[in-house]
Amino acid sequence: MTERRDCTKRPVDRVCFSAQKWWSQWVRIHSRLAEWPTVALLIVTYGLWAVATVWIAQVSLGLAVAICAVTAAQHASLSHEALHGHPSRSVVLNAALVFPALTVVVPYVRFRDTHLAHHRDESLTDPYDDPETNYLDPAVWHALPKWRKTLFRINNTLAGRLLLGPILGQIAFTRTDWRLVRAGDRRVLTGWLLHFPAVAVVVLWMGTLANMPIWAWLLSVYLSLSLLKLRTFLEHRAHDSPLARTAIVEDRGLFALLFLNNNLHVVHHMHPGVPWYALPRHFRESRAEFLSANAGYRYSTYGEVARTYLFRAKDPVPHPLYRDGQDQ
Repeated sequence: MTERRDCTKRPVDRVCFSAQKWWSQWVRIHSRLAEWPTVALLIVTYGLWAVATVWIAQVSLGLAVAICAVTAAQHASLSHEALHGHPSRSVVLNAALVFPALTVVVPYVRFRDTHLAHHRDESLTDPYDDPETNYLDPAVWHALPKWRKTLFRINNTLAGRLLLGPILGQIAFTRTDWRLVRAGDRRVLTGWLLHFPAVAVVVLWMGTLANMPIWAWLLSVYLSLSLLKLRTFLEHRAHDSPLARTAIVEDRGLFALLFLNNNLHVVHHMHPGVPWYALPRHFRESRAEFLSANAGYRYSTYGEVARTYLFRAKDPVPHPLYRDGQDQ
């Protein structure tokens, strides 16, 4: 009768145990190598941006601006992947892969901290606890001067968000961080200090290697921020149920790639550790469940979003469910 080999008990079978250990390590490594789409997209993004600034700018400045805008927006989407733990398990390596600040204005560390805070679904859309909300406390809203109310109302249309959103959002973001720095928040200060060399790398490239006028480059940066505002415009709404606050846009075109499938936003919020290229499969396999979870907060394409809200506000500026300091 043949004796069954037990790798854990017989000294002679240590090789078998080592083989099992090697196999487990290989499986773990291979599972991370499966994230090659993210690495490949990073290479393509940097390559296109560099080619646009150095060569295409000499051939067609308009085309160069367009490519720089798209690749900078793509880089922001890849930065979002990095802060969620992709393509590696190393926080430092992920940050290094997206180190050059192609969109210039938002420090990666601050993006990481505020976005992870935003992922507390029970606080979504809260005027104080959600760093990414566009809602205001009704009491704050009523105290604003008329001209500011007008700006915020315009900003709540898609056209206004694309034109004014980048500057209004940056002013609010920088003002909040400045207050935190003055209050002694070292984490916020560190985030901005680390941001300076990340911007310096891009500025050095533009000043020494690129053949693109600075004004054209800055225009491309603003356009990239506008593209990102298209995605965030209706990602969240006021609702009693936390999951019902997050949208799905079933767009499978170029915008889905540009936003790395974050248009399937409720899927991302329910499964934040899933890499971008796996989100569509998750959605296909459980589409009815996701749409039930978010109470049918769905749009078919960004074309539908534009037709519906280009010149019409999606939401009021004051949070419609905010009462006595609580997001109901």
